Amino acid sequence: MDRGGTVAIAKKNLLNISRQHIIYWIGKHKVKLTLLSVVFVLWLFSLPSPLFDSPTATVVESREGFMLGARIADDGQWRFPKMDSVPMRFEQSILLFEDEYFYIHPGFNPVSIGKALWQNLTTDKRRGGSTLTQQVIRLSRKNKQRSYVEKLIEIFQATRLEAGYSKKEILNLYASYAPFGGNVVGLETASWRYFGIPAEDLSWGQSAALAVLPNAPSLIFPGKNEAILKEKRDRLLLKLFQKEIIDQTTYELALDEKLPGKPFALPEIAPHLTEKIRKEHRGKRIQSTVDYSLQKKINRITKEHYYSLAQNQINNLAVLILDVNTREVLAYVGNAPTTPENNNYVDIIDKSRSTGSVLKPFLYTSLLDSGELLPNTLVADVPTTVNGYSPENFDKKFNGAIPAGIALSRSLNVPAVRMLRTYGLQRFHKKLEELNFRGIDHPADYYGLSLILGGAESSLWDITNAYAGMASTLNYFNRSSSEYQSREFIDPVYVKNMYADFGKKRTDSPIFNAGAIYHTLNSLQEVNRPEGEVNWNFFSDSQPIAWKTGTSFGFKDAWAIGVTTKYAIGIWVGNADGEGRPGLTGVQAAAPILFEVLDVLPKNEWFAVPYDELIETEICHNSGHLASVFCEKTSLEWIPKEGVRSNACPYHQKVFLNSAETLQVNSSCYPLPNMKQKNWFVLPPVLEYYYAPLHPEYRTLPDFANGCLKEGERKMDFIFPKKNETILLPKDFDENINEVVFKLAHRTPETTVYWYLDSEYIGTTETFHELALAPKPGTYILTATDQEGNELKQQVEISKVSL
Repeated sequence: MDRGGTVAIAKKNLLNISRQHIIYWIGKHKVKLTLLSVVFVLWLFSLPSPLFDSPTATVVESREGFMLGARIADDGQWRFPKMDSVPMRFEQSILLFEDEYFYIHPGFNPVSIGKALWQNLTTDKRRGGSTLTQQVIRLSRKNKQRSYVEKLIEIFQATRLEAGYSKKEILNLYASYAPFGGNVVGLETASWRYFGIPAEDLSWGQSAALAVLPNAPSLIFPGKNEAILKEKRDRLLLKLFQKEIIDQTTYELALDEKLPGKPFALPEIAPHLTEKIRKEHRGKRIQSTVDYSLQKKINRITKEHYYSLAQNQINNLAVLILDVNTREVLAYVGNAPTTPENNNYVDIIDKSRSTGSVLKPFLYTSLLDSGELLPNTLVADVPTTVNGYSPENFDKKFNGAIPAGIALSRSLNVPAVRMLRTYGLQRFHKKLEELNFRGIDHPADYYGLSLILGGAESSLWDITNAYAGMASTLNYFNRSSSEYQSREFIDPVYVKNMYADFGKKRTDSPIFNAGAIYHTLNSLQEVNRPEGEVNWNFFSDSQPIAWKTGTSFGFKDAWAIGVTTKYAIGIWVGNADGEGRPGLTGVQAAAPILFEVLDVLPKNEWFAVPYDELIETEICHNSGHLASVFCEKTSLEWIPKEGVRSNACPYHQKVFLNSAETLQVNSSCYPLPNMKQKNWFVLPPVLEYYYAPLHPEYRTLPDFANGCLKEGERKMDFIFPKKNETILLPKDFDENINEVVFKLAHRTPETTVYWYLDSEYIGTTETFHELALAPKPGTYILTATDQEGNELKQQVEISKVSL
């Protein structure tokens, strides 16, 4: 056999021998390997998941990371959620005091354990010898009774903790769950409770004092053990100095620092928002969208106005500020700093209250959007009764006819009710649903026409958001390629990094077009209103703002809502229990707060003109309608595109006058060559009755000359009662039936009018045509005849008020 074959045989034999030895060794040590495997598996899964299951407090921070408030954990402990990092000063202090070799050992320190064991066996003193890692394990095991078996379990689990976590993570766990006396758990909690500052702002003296507390939490009780606590702290500071971690000046200053004493109250910068977040994110640290500096300014403003309002027994108010374009909550004051007796715990912002007049801008925008109204179209402001409902303006007066934009800026009730009847109650109710008014949850007929005057309820949250939605719609249209977003009225957000979803881009408007919104906001920018109440010229130096006030029936709710290109501001003032108070109006109680809030906000420019949704057209100066051929004074104005479908001016007409222009004439009574043709602005008699005294420039239409045929002329009209209106006979306090006052408007001053009820003469009036009568219930024909023989008839139904 050659040498190669011999080597091959030798290798084969050697391989067989090696296999036999391995099999023999495995057989011999099989039990040991199985035991090691079991131990490894036990070690691998020795830590519970999660490591800590104790409930934590709810902590709310501002967008900048400053604490706004906190709520205690469910087990009654002030235990903040786990920290992200440990401040350098506390880290140096705790390592030097508890575990100097923390970054070297594998979870336990054999030297420290040996020293502790020897001392415990040979003396009466007890020494722990646990590392910070072991202490984390002990804390996770709820501080079970100490024993040598428990110590072995701690060491076993500590090595596993070291294998699965970084040193920084372990240190964070210790700082988050270590006890600091009483019901204070964790460094961050202790820092706020004992020093009133966040942990990252702790000084060396404060850090050293807190570093020694977990070792002996009982030292913290005020008035007790202060000398021992000071000695421990000072000894640690000396060690820090000797290790050259701090210099001599820092050391000497730290020695003079005060020890922790009576716990500080935690910040309550936004208590109602904190409570709101606690309900939705219990036990978590939540960074909100609230601007810390702005919130504190609003708190100051709220406090000052509360003390003033409280003199009139007005005890509650709320303020909400939104970023129009992101829909983030920037400031949230849920209630005034009032007393528990006055419901200071109630968060007013999300509670439904009577809306007063704050829904009027949405009706105005709806009419502009549909093209049924132009920005300054004259609307009727005369006595109105609809199915027994008779709205009144705040000043109890009537204007006859008034431009729609001015009616909105002056918050007139009668024009608003008449416009709602024109637009349609069901139709407007549907719009409010699309605008996300959740408090308006009954069918339209439940509210009736009073819907526009406060007959419905909504919250400051929904109302402010709806105004913000209009502003953001206009902003987005102007900064995009004339586009809209499908969900412009989405709910606001108050948790940082939870962005409002405005939906998809689209070329058509989902609710209101930008042109209609622009004109509405322009009307709301008027600052000199309401006439006859305060007539404020509100802060003419303030930045431009579109704003609206509202007052509920019985003076129970006062509103002021405003929007700029950047901010939406909502103010509510009143009593949480619904008690009304004199002077509790939007202008007097809420508007001053609105403008003081506005003054602390950054300045903004006014809204850009959305030309792509407007069209320039000729408008009648007098009526605000599209100009007709008879309108003499016109102007070119930008109106919403749909407005071109509206009616031309119905009030200008061509008339023929005598040469002196004092009488109307026609071919039946006057020579054609001598006639003068004029275009005349003529309002219906009832509108003219109230309009003319307020407008000296208004010229009533001249009478017809004697002998002229008067085809189709209407010289008078009933103010009360209206056509198809049932008259209810009211009773006074003595149960006597009050008189009914019939009222009529006549174009010609100092005219005599004769009144008849079913052909029975009932009286005569001159100049002011009002006639009081106490008729019996029934159906009658009411007739009025003037001295020239003009006659007006109307069927009226009279009934008693049923109890």
